[in-house]
Amino acid sequence: MGLLDGKVALIFGLANKDSIAWGVTKALHGAGAQIGICYAGEALKKRVLPLAEEVSCDFVQECDVQSDAMLDEVFAQVQARFGKLDVLVHSVAYAKREDLGGRMVDVSRDGFAMALDISAYSLIAMTKRAEPLMTTGGSIMSMTYFAAEKYIPDYNAMAVAKAALELITKYLAVDLGPKGIRVNAISAGPIKTLAAAGIPGFRDLLRHFDDVAPLRSRVTPDDVGQAALFLASDMSKMITGEIMHVDSGYNVLGLTVPRDELKA
Repeated sequence: MGLLDGKVALIFGLANKDSIAWGVTKALHGAGAQIGICYAGEALKKRVLPLAEEVSCDFVQECDVQSDAMLDEVFAQVQARFGKLDVLVHSVAYAKREDLGGRMVDVSRDGFAMALDISAYSLIAMTKRAEPLMTTGGSIMSMTYFAAEKYIPDYNAMAVAKAALELITKYLAVDLGPKGIRVNAISAGPIKTLAAAGIPGFRDLLRHFDDVAPLRSRVTPDDVGQAALFLASDMSKMITGEIMHVDSGYNVLGLTVPRDELKA
């Protein structure tokens, strides 16, 4: 028997085979969950549909998370198709390219608002619609990054959005806890995804990561998927409001220069 046999999981943010959401999707499917997938736009459809077939998923919906009408429709379809929801995965983030890189003081007002709306407020919007479907409890999780906690060059608007996402996680955990609904976030190490490709200097960050991270190894979408499986399953039934770091231990470092480069 799988850890998630009989469970229904709805995953937002699948873009291609390199997505963190794909690592999560595979892990939840492998544990027995029925999968529903939402993707961001028509341009991604040709990449998402073949992946959905790999996990026997025929519930695939386009959804602009800035549209209340589209969110309403997705969750209405979940109700009609499955009658319930056990796991909600928020793997959605976006900021304008011009608001990544350079200085924080140059971030545009509309770009800042867009990054917060898509990357952070959308978790509130999804949770509001998921709550009535989680009648016997459930697990909600999102994907965040260490830039929410400490300065990481060039993240700017996205860093603020991730910080908001993490605090939203804690507030939602308190709101939904009495109903047995857990809300957590996974803070993954840098992973070469479609979204990360738009961040200036990301390749340099990735190249040096495994020289300094305590476990000396890069994080993969599959690593995140295993953490998501834990949070989706009853193994984590007493865990909520947490930011789980899956980052090879990078978050514990106060110094990120390789030891062999330090002068005696």
